[in-house]
Amino acid sequence: MRLVRAGTRNLFTILQTLGVTPASKRLLSQNADLKRTALYDFHLSQGAKMVPFAGWEMPVQYKSGISEEHLHVREHVGIFDVSHMLQTRVVGKDRKAFMESMVVTDIEGLKDNQGTLTVFTNDQGGILDDLIINNTDKDFLYVVSNAGCADTDLAHMKANEAKFQESGKDVKLSVIDTSLVAVQGPGMVSVLQPGLDFDLKTLPFMTTTEGKVFGVEGCRITRCGYTGEDGVEISVPHSGAEKVLTSLLSSSQDSVKMIGLGARDSLRLEAGLCLYGNDIDATTTPIEGNLTWLVSKSRRPKLDFPGAQIIVDQIKNKPSKRRVGFVSSGAPIRGHAKIFSEDGSELIGETTSGCPSPSLKMNVSMGYVKTPFSKNGTKVKIEVRKKMIDAEVSKMPFVPSKYYILK
Repeated sequence: MRLVRAGTRNLFTILQTLGVTPASKRLLSQNADLKRTALYDFHLSQGAKMVPFAGWEMPVQYKSGISEEHLHVREHVGIFDVSHMLQTRVVGKDRKAFMESMVVTDIEGLKDNQGTLTVFTNDQGGILDDLIINNTDKDFLYVVSNAGCADTDLAHMKANEAKFQESGKDVKLSVIDTSLVAVQGPGMVSVLQPGLDFDLKTLPFMTTTEGKVFGVEGCRITRCGYTGEDGVEISVPHSGAEKVLTSLLSSSQDSVKMIGLGARDSLRLEAGLCLYGNDIDATTTPIEGNLTWLVSKSRRPKLDFPGAQIIVDQIKNKPSKRRVGFVSSGAPIRGHAKIFSEDGSELIGETTSGCPSPSLKMNVSMGYVKTPFSKNGTKVKIEVRKKMIDAEVSKMPFVPSKYYILK
């Protein structure tokens, strides 16, 4: 497998991080029953390298390579096809209570067209998935969750829907069948604004609206993303998705490129954002995952969400481990590397994700350590190929976020 231009980062390692194994690549070569987004042919026309991911054939990179794609998003504008993610609509007068019964965040308190990141939890306080819930002004909640958990998320919500309906509550869940594209980077406003029928200045981070996008009606535009850059996600009818992309790519306002899953992973890592299944899972709580801010203060005394007692106890008394970031030089640090105290005498944790940072020209990673070792600046050693690498606990995000927030 050839090297990608991201220091010593290897495409095979990226595929492993994303859950693409040699076995799944063989399945692809055998014409496995993988789903394709409405933009599949468009990706091929753009020179995409397609790989199996979460049951879909998705672009991992295009002609310029992962490192160049990564830096392009940091400097200009990148477009991601994220149509494989699960989009759902929740209606009914009890829709907010329905979602609150599964997540840790205050949904009742969301204003019209305001959204929030949150997590589904289990009875042990573990994270079943992370998701975004938007309270639209159209009397429904617009929910987006991860492709890798789509089947289990939908089953989880449907089971809870049945319980609510059996108890006489008014709630109804449906899947939204549209394309979903993310437009990310410092030039996003300049290339997208000419195609909108509203002013992006009125759409701050984590808010949503409906509108036309380059003449395509029925679009939902949400200011959010997975890169740390200013950006939006656009839910667009399948029939209009290619028109939106070609209009953006032909922009004369800034350079726009298609971006694959490989750069999406390194961008989110620099932004300190979790990848479900790697950095958070059903065995880690929001507090251990350094996501305490997701647990709304108004929800804590009520203990009315799955695993509430465990989660609130950890807020009060601190958990035994925490997710932290690391910076290092030398050999890149990936997931599942053992973390030791500075003198190497004590095993204190394990990494969950890592890569050479194209933006910082150093290695960044994250993982879980015993809480006494979680303070920023703590020196540790991380084992890579039976060699000890010097690393330091670092504040995240590694690269400052550039979200558009009204002041």
